[in-house]
Amino acid sequence: MRAPRRLDPDRAVEHLPRLYRAGRAWTRSREEAEDLVQDTYARVLARPRFLRGEDELGYLLRALRNTLVSRRRAESRRPQTTPLADEPTGVRSGGDPAEAVESRQVYAAIHELPEEFRDALVAVDIVGLSYGEAARALGVPEGTVTSRLARARDRVAARLDGDQ
Repeated sequence: MRAPRRLDPDRAVEHLPRLYRAGRAWTRSREEAEDLVQDTYARVLARPRFLRGEDELGYLLRALRNTLVSRRRAESRRPQTTPLADEPTGVRSGGDPAEAVESRQVYAAIHELPEEFRDALVAVDIVGLSYGEAARALGVPEGTVTSRLARARDRVAARLDGDQ
């Protein structure tokens, strides 16, 4: 096992796009994903972090997931409110509206997956971790990641075929 090494804040910033995609898959909206990633980085970079035999991306993915779980626990203790409107239908400037709709459908399908399937899919297909890295980040055997990922992909494909 390697000696602990300090998480480099400059290198951690390189992982923002991948973590944002993971956050988008785990949350209900683009804005919530942005807030989740921002909160995660604020917590992680608030004090020195030392990695023990793991890569930065795996550590940050686990920190992102832990931040999400903490948020959901806090939300469950608050009184329930009713949202005023759904997510805006507009797309970012310069984006293809058809791609935006398709992307929204894919993220909605991922969001509906059971948690363990969603975690495997996000780690491998959204963040880009290898099966081994995903297994370490999720704390499960590599074979479990493989089977959960296959089931998650099947369910997302079935959901998207049903939307057509």
